[in-house]
Amino acid sequence: MNCPLPRPQEAAAEAAAQAPGGTEQAPGAAPPTLPGSGIVNLGFPASSPAAASIRAGREVPPDFPREWFEFTNPEDPEHLFSIDLTWLESHWACGFGTPRCLGIDAANPSVGCCNHGAYLADEEDREQLLDAVKRMPASFWELRPAAVDEFLVDEDPIELEPWLEWDELDGDDGEPEPALKTVVHEGACIFANRGIDPRFTPGCALHQWALAAEEELTIVKPEVCWQLPLRRVEAYEETPDGREILRTTIGEYDRRGWGNGGEDFDWYCSGAPGCHTSSQPLWQSQETELRALMGDAAYEVLAAHCRRRAEVGAQLLRPHPAGMV
Repeated sequence: MNCPLPRPQEAAAEAAAQAPGGTEQAPGAAPPTLPGSGIVNLGFPASSPAAASIRAGREVPPDFPREWFEFTNPEDPEHLFSIDLTWLESHWACGFGTPRCLGIDAANPSVGCCNHGAYLADEEDREQLLDAVKRMPASFWELRPAAVDEFLVDEDPIELEPWLEWDELDGDDGEPEPALKTVVHEGACIFANRGIDPRFTPGCALHQWALAAEEELTIVKPEVCWQLPLRRVEAYEETPDGREILRTTIGEYDRRGWGNGGEDFDWYCSGAPGCHTSSQPLWQSQETELRALMGDAAYEVLAAHCRRRAEVGAQLLRPHPAGMV
């Protein structure tokens, strides 16, 4: 009963069925896979890089059917979880630093999706990053600023960390607000190793150090970084009987999660069939991250449900005894 993302051949057929204009079937194109439909909804403007990547078969269109699982937090009756099972039962795996990762900017593919730097969520996020920089050996960080050592000695609370800069993000009211983010150096986050120096491997310096030192990724990396490819959205809502509850939605951090700029990425991994190669489904491979996003008790409910589905699916795939005679 696993519900993976559409298969690559299906995605290619659907993408090919749509002409550059975005609505009509191209002459000689493969027929669409959905019966009775001559139109494939790319989900993005037909002229966008997102649509081009989908038409080329590098990604699947985003608007395919999904299964959802809802349950109440066992530790809080006023807290409801909505879980995208289609995403969490998929076998996505990060390809950063490997040929599988084409990068969101075709002109700078080696930095993956780290082109814009990481916006810090709050003061705790900032303090954890400072602690990580203090403990991470310089041998893991290719672009380590020369000012880091001096800053760590003095640690002037007024002076901005050499790896951070001020930018703006839209607040809840839609107005831009000051926001801290990691420095962008030559087109990517300063923590993104480029491999120009042969002593360094392309990829996130913080991630590589965390794996080598058995550090928790959810502590040493900025929150927005370790959450990928998961996206948590929380909102209060009123039930029909007048109660106010908190709904937490856990799903795919797809192109749309990046806002309007997501359609301008030359390529994005969550919908790329070539990145769905993990031996484990996401609910297992991202267990640490899911526990951090949901809490242990809620994760156990999710894991038990996914195990039952996997067991039923395995039973359905077993040969029928009559066919073994």
